[in-house]
Amino acid sequence: MIDFNKEKTPAEAAKAIKPGDRVYIHGAGATPAALVQAMVDRADELSNIEIYHLHTEGEARYLEPQYEDTFHLFSLFLAPNSRQAVNEGRADFIPCFLSEVPILFRRGRIPLDVALIQVSPPDKHGYCSLGISVEATVAAIEAADHVIAQINPRMPRTHGDGMIHMDQIHSYCYCEEEIPVWEPKELTPVQLAIGEHVASLIEDRATLQMGIGAIPEAALTYLTSHKDLGIHTEMFSDGILPLVEKGVITGKYKVKHPGFIVTGFMLGSRKLYDFVDDNPLVRVKDIQYVNNTSIIMSNPRVTSINSAIEIDMTGQVCADSIGTRMFSGVGGQMDFLRGASLSEGGKPIIALPSVTKHGDSKIVPYLKQGAGVVTTRAHVHFVVTEYGVADLYGKSLKQRARLLIDIAHPNHREALAKAAFERFKRAV
Repeated sequence: MIDFNKEKTPAEAAKAIKPGDRVYIHGAGATPAALVQAMVDRADELSNIEIYHLHTEGEARYLEPQYEDTFHLFSLFLAPNSRQAVNEGRADFIPCFLSEVPILFRRGRIPLDVALIQVSPPDKHGYCSLGISVEATVAAIEAADHVIAQINPRMPRTHGDGMIHMDQIHSYCYCEEEIPVWEPKELTPVQLAIGEHVASLIEDRATLQMGIGAIPEAALTYLTSHKDLGIHTEMFSDGILPLVEKGVITGKYKVKHPGFIVTGFMLGSRKLYDFVDDNPLVRVKDIQYVNNTSIIMSNPRVTSINSAIEIDMTGQVCADSIGTRMFSGVGGQMDFLRGASLSEGGKPIIALPSVTKHGDSKIVPYLKQGAGVVTTRAHVHFVVTEYGVADLYGKSLKQRARLLIDIAHPNHREALAKAAFERFKRAV
């Protein structure tokens, strides 16, 4: 039975947050906007609130300068709404593999007092769904002393680990509002060229992981003639829909969850959300499981597609910062690159444009001062730009430099070759 005494307005529910509390906020498109706003509205009554979350969508008003003494964010993955606050010192960033974020909560490394979540309405048995984003939220619910839910009829009901019974919820509010969407954008010629090169590496019966962004989406557009692809990924967007409709994605040859699409969250259009709603084909699971290297590697031909901010000529990959300026986070790149490299026939891929929007080379002699090495040179296999594919696996430093120079933008190849000569004392 549903305990209707737990039903409150967002403002009433937010009163459970006390000064000094550690508060978790449900991430990606499942961010409970009404509850977050109710918490911010209580700023005058609160102090020393620590906030923890991954990427969130929508406004993050607790990061506005006037609330600096009340709310302090420890982000586990940055989004556009949190980058400025972190880079201005008003918030902080915790480097962590995505697969290990739930462990921080489950082992009490980060104790939680309150979890703010968004769920679908309960079914006749009292079970709600975490919908389009499970990621680390199951662990946060387990760890938090008080769970506050925003029940939203527009939240898709998904299958997997995100089922939560009303008994696990201490208070809730009903608030119907649109779920944030990411509409597909027109792909540029550079993105399409990179996508075509990436697609050339993908074999039939492969299991795919796609990072977020245009390049993985571009690669998917070139897979319409492939056969029996599977999906085991930390996230996906609209790009998989045509492949499901055409019967390209079947999951028939996966070892883990054959026939099913496995993910930790999704972010896309309303069409995507309608597709996953009550769809038993899709299983949205705890990210500690989805991104577990031993689970990933058990599938055949795992092909991971991830992006980078820059890569040096030895293969070191920066994917979380621009020099010292934090941009995103560690995420699941290493989880899946390692899993793909250990998978039978697997292919870990780093794909990036050859230059920035300002024309600077993304393949560089040395990473910028302060840049984070998300993926070490020992983990890198394939690097792809619009100019081709460099297979670095088993290659020496000088061989890597030559291969990467060959896929750099032509305007920068001479300078890179000169830098390589100065570093290695001979031409590469």
